[in-house]
Amino acid sequence: MIGAEHALRSVEDGHVVGLGTGHAATAFVRALAERVRAGLRIAGVPTSDATARLARELGIPLVSLAERPVVDVAVDGADEVDPRLDLVKGWGGALLREKIVAAAARRFVVLVGTEKLVPMLGSRGKLPVEVVPFGAAVCGTRLERLGLRPTRRGGEAIPAVVATGLFLGMADVVVVDAEGRIETRVR
Repeated sequence: MIGAEHALRSVEDGHVVGLGTGHAATAFVRALAERVRAGLRIAGVPTSDATARLARELGIPLVSLAERPVVDVAVDGADEVDPRLDLVKGWGGALLREKIVAAAARRFVVLVGTEKLVPMLGSRGKLPVEVVPFGAAVCGTRLERLGLRPTRRGGEAIPAVVATGLFLGMADVVVVDAEGRIETRVR
């Protein structure tokens, strides 16, 4: 993904880098690992166990937000991006950790293909909502009363609302891979 290569321009020696989850983020992690092998010194903060495993396998040093609470740049994908650069994220299940890392970042770079661009959030489908397992039944009942059809993600902790997939006003830059041509949209 050429967007991943483009996002590398935001990473400098000594940076703490938020490592997203999903297809676009995986491409970025792989590209970043090549730069690390070539001598770039960074520390990564993964947004999921899967990303942490991949980063370790590829030789990217990792830190926690407890160790490094400020992230210089976070790079992740999105499920939807509207014209104001607001996002829906979380279809892959790492919603809360993605939001925390994005909020800790000085700069949040989002990588998407043109299919993720929408005129209005919600155009492509569902809105992830993460809820505490203890409150899941109550939360589901209340969502149903609002006319919504909540579905539980198998094998995932669905916490009484901890976070939603709405990432409003968070993206600083959206890098769009438009069939091999890069479009950069800046908030």
